[in-house]
Amino acid sequence: MRFILATAAAAVLATPAIAESEMNIDTDLSFERVFASPSLNGASPRGAKLSPDGRYLTVLRNRDDDLERYDLWGYDRETSKWTMLVDSEKLGSGRELSEDEKMQRERARVGNLKGIITYQWSSDGKGVLVPLDGDLYLAQLDGTVTRLTDTEESELNPKLSPTGKYVSFVRDRQLWTGQVGKEAKPITPKEEDTIRWGEAEFVAQEEMGRLTGYWWSPDDSRIAVQRTDESPVGIVTRAAIGATGTKVFDQRYPVAGSDNAIVELFVMDPNGGNRVKVDLGEETDIYLARADWAPDGNLYVQRQNREQTVLDMLKVDPATGESEIWFTEKAATENYWINLSYDYKFLEDGSLVWWSERDGHGHLYTFKDGEWFRNTEGKWQVTKLLSAKEEYSQMFFIGNKDGVLEQHVYRLGVKDGKLEPVRLTQTGYTHSASMDAEGKTLLITRSNHNQPPQSYIADTQGKRLAWVEENAVDADHPYAPYLASHEPAKFGTIKAADGTTDLHWKMVTPKMEAGKTYPVFYYHYSGPGPQVVTNGWDGALQQAVVDAGYIWFELDNRGSANRGVAFEQPLYRAMGGVEVDDQREGAKFLKTLDYVDPDKIALYGWSYGGYMTLKQMQADPGLFAAGISGAPVTRWELYDTHYTERFMGDPRKVPEAYEKASAIPNATKISDPLLLIHGMADDNVVFENSSELISVLQEGNVPFEMMLYPGYTHRVAGENISPHLWNTMFRFLRAHGVTPPE
Repeated sequence: MRFILATAAAAVLATPAIAESEMNIDTDLSFERVFASPSLNGASPRGAKLSPDGRYLTVLRNRDDDLERYDLWGYDRETSKWTMLVDSEKLGSGRELSEDEKMQRERARVGNLKGIITYQWSSDGKGVLVPLDGDLYLAQLDGTVTRLTDTEESELNPKLSPTGKYVSFVRDRQLWTGQVGKEAKPITPKEEDTIRWGEAEFVAQEEMGRLTGYWWSPDDSRIAVQRTDESPVGIVTRAAIGATGTKVFDQRYPVAGSDNAIVELFVMDPNGGNRVKVDLGEETDIYLARADWAPDGNLYVQRQNREQTVLDMLKVDPATGESEIWFTEKAATENYWINLSYDYKFLEDGSLVWWSERDGHGHLYTFKDGEWFRNTEGKWQVTKLLSAKEEYSQMFFIGNKDGVLEQHVYRLGVKDGKLEPVRLTQTGYTHSASMDAEGKTLLITRSNHNQPPQSYIADTQGKRLAWVEENAVDADHPYAPYLASHEPAKFGTIKAADGTTDLHWKMVTPKMEAGKTYPVFYYHYSGPGPQVVTNGWDGALQQAVVDAGYIWFELDNRGSANRGVAFEQPLYRAMGGVEVDDQREGAKFLKTLDYVDPDKIALYGWSYGGYMTLKQMQADPGLFAAGISGAPVTRWELYDTHYTERFMGDPRKVPEAYEKASAIPNATKISDPLLLIHGMADDNVVFENSSELISVLQEGNVPFEMMLYPGYTHRVAGENISPHLWNTMFRFLRAHGVTPPE
C-alpha cells in the first residue's frame, strides 16, 4: 500500500454552517497559492537521465503556468545549454487515455500529471522514445520528431529494445513489437478478456513496485513475457461516481484471503517464435516479484511465496525455460516478512550484489561462487544501491549511516583493512541520487527544511561538476515573498510506549507570543513504509498551516521504514495497535509543552493515516480535540492480498487479528468531532471502506461530518480541489473551536 501523503489529500464539508467572514483563513500564505502555478518549490524536474554516452542530461520540466504539465528538456554538457526537446502541448493530441492507462498512472502515482511523464534513451544516444497522449514518438537531438504510432488505443509500457532495433508495447492485452520505423505486430495470442500478456498484475503494480510485465534480453534475441490469468480474482463492482454521471466498473481486485491472478512466464523471440514456458515451480499461488537478464545470458526470476516469508532466486535457461534455485532468501525473524527491493545488480564476473535484512538491518552483500560476502554492516540502513562493479571501491549507494533523518550518498572504501562507507554528500541535507550505466557520474538531489530541492551532477568523489537546478531561494524564486514568515523546523525524540525505543518527531511553530498557547495540527501516516520525519523539504503546505496560527507536528511510530527489522516488526498481525500506543505518546508529549493548548490538538491522516485517525479516536476519547480521516481502510479484508497479508497474514487463518485491527467494531465509540473524506471513484481504498463506516455511525446515531469527492480516486488533488480541501478542513477545525489564540 503505497499510500498518498498529506499534500495530495482531500477535504470536508463542515457543519454547522459557518459565517461567510470565516470561510477563508487569513494567512500570509494561502492554500490557493500553495497549489497554484508556478510551484513554490521552484523548478522541480522529474525523470532525470544521462544519455548513454554521458554527454546529455535530460529531465522532465514542469511549466511556470501549469505545474502539472511536463515537457522534455536536454542539457548539453559540452555547450552548457538547455534545450526543449519535446513540447508536450504542441506535439500532443489531447486524446483521452484508455482506462487501462489511467489505472496504470494511478498505480505509478502520476495520475494528476499531464504531458510527458516518462521517456527512454535509445542505446546509440541519438534519440529518445516519448509516450504522449497514448501514442509513441521518437525525438532526435536535432529537433526532429517521428511519430511511431497513431491509434485510438493506448500503447502501454512502451520500450526501445536494448540495441535500439525494436520498439515494443502492450495494446489490447497483447504484446506488440516491430522494428523502429516499421509497423508493429502482436507477438502473443489474443485470448479471452481475463488473459493479459506483457502487463504486471494489479498487486505487482500497486504493492511490488513492478509496473512492467515483459523484459528484453540485452542482445534483443529473446523477450521474457508475463501471461496473467485474472479469472480466479474476485470482482469488485466499483461505482466511479462523477459530478454528472456514474460509471460502473467490474474491477478484478484480489482482497485479502482471496485468490490471486495466475501468473506465468514465457520466453520468446522478438517475433513471438520459439516460445517456451518458464518453470516457476508446481505451486501457482506465488508472486513473480522480479525478472532480470544477467551478463551470463540467463534470465533470473525472484519467486516469492504467498506468505512473503521466502524468496527464491531462480536461474532460468532462456532456450528451454528450465530453472533451478540459485539461492533462497528468508525473512529475518519468524514473525516478519521479506521487503522487496530493486537494490541488487548482476556483475560481469557472474556475481550478484544483493540487499538483505538478514541481520536485522538492510545491507549489501555479494553472492559469488555459491558464497556470501558482506559489504556493509551496522545499525543503519542502506536504502538504495546506485551502482556496483567487481571492484568494491566502485560500489555506490544511499544510506542513513550518519543519522536517520538524513539520506546520504556513499562510496565503499577500505579503512584499516575493512570495507568502510565513505560519505560523498554534505550533512545538513537529505539526498536522493542515480548514476549512469557506467557508474561514472552521479546525479544528486538534495534538500532540507529551509531549502527546496537542488540537483547537480557530481563525479565519483562527490565533487559537484555542474548544477542541474540550483533552485536558490533568491529574490526571483516563487517562495521568496513568503520567506519572512518561514519558520525552521525543530526535531527531537521521545520514548515509544515500550519506554525504551526512541521515536523521532518534527515540529514547525508559528511566531509565538509569550504567555499564549497554540493549537496543533498533528499530521500522521503511522503505517509501514513511509518515513515521515526527515530533514528534507516538505513543501509550502506546512508553512501555510503555520501561517494560519497552528503548530505542525509529526511523529514516526514503530512500524515505519528505515529503522530496521526490530522497529518494523511490532506491526506483524497487529496493525492498529502499536501505532496507536506510540502516537498517544506524541499527544501526551505535546500536552507537556507550555506553548501548546492541550485542548486543541487535531489529528489528520490520509489512507493508512485515515485508518489510524479512526483507531486513535476510538482508543483515546478526549485525547484529541478533533480528527480528520481521509480515504481510510476500515476493514483489512477489503484491501489487497500482497500488502495486507504481508503484515496481517491470511484472514482465513487468523481472523481474530483482522477483527482486532478493524475500525468498524468500535466505530460508535468515537465521541470527538470527526471529519470523514473519500474520493468517490477510489480504486485503491475502495469507497466501501467509508460507506460501511458511514452506515455504522448513522445507525449508532453518532454525529460526524463528511466530504465526498465525485470523480476523484485515491488521489484527491488539483489546483482548485486541493485548496478546497485544506480550506474546508480548517473551517471544520474552527467550527469546533480548534483555533489560534486571539
